[in-house]
Amino acid sequence: MAKRRNSHHLGTIEYIGPRPQAKKPQRRPNFLGGWVVLMIAAGAAWFFGKPLVPLLRAQNTVATVESADRLILELSPSAEFGERLAAMALQRTKTPSIYDTAYYQIAYPGGDIPGGGADGKTPKGKAEDLLVRSYRSLGIDLQVLIHEDMTKNFSAYPRLWPTSGPDSNIDHRRIQNLQRYFKHTGAEMAVDTKRPNKSEFKAGDVVVWMLAQGELHCGIVVPGPGDRRDEPWVVHDNGQGPKWENVLTEYQIHGHYRYTGQVGEVAKR
Repeated sequence: MAKRRNSHHLGTIEYIGPRPQAKKPQRRPNFLGGWVVLMIAAGAAWFFGKPLVPLLRAQNTVATVESADRLILELSPSAEFGERLAAMALQRTKTPSIYDTAYYQIAYPGGDIPGGGADGKTPKGKAEDLLVRSYRSLGIDLQVLIHEDMTKNFSAYPRLWPTSGPDSNIDHRRIQNLQRYFKHTGAEMAVDTKRPNKSEFKAGDVVVWMLAQGELHCGIVVPGPGDRRDEPWVVHDNGQGPKWENVLTEYQIHGHYRYTGQVGEVAKR
């Protein structure tokens, strides 16, 4: 048998693997279709998101010392008594206070309970004290006015305490007496206690609430901060010092008063 001659040339190499596929032609991207989708998505986001813009903006408007300063500067020179009273109430939110409901012997007239804290100068008091101090900043001394009215008409005031006559130390620091005095001077406003209308409250109005525990609480209506200027907020002290908050209808409203220091038609006793 003849021998196979060796070849110095490479033989055919057998290819093992997937069969080569014919190259498909590439499709040109449809830029118009992409833009249409983006425009539809943007339109939907605007349509559904637009109503939320005022809400988000309002949530970003918060009560700060800076916003209080701006509002005080705006309200203080107002010709409206209520706006000036609101400015005085807002001023009190800038000063820390120690909550104190105790009885004190104080001066008359112009008396106030002593301060506290490490230096003995930090204001002390409760919601009624905030109200009395705000009025006094405008030259109206509720301590004197209530004492004089109680001296003349003691039997017309609530008999909730073991006292046989007026007490200038404490009478103006009791919310029931403040309510009765405001009513006597014609300052009481009609209010739907079950469905109060916020639009009926103006800056400087006094609001009295009935809390869940059955206790009465009071505050002064003030404008809201920044973009919420047209909303009726309140300044009150519910145990943590004077606060500027959006809580006008958070509690059950028990009374609404607009006392400007001027005595109107006296209600029948």
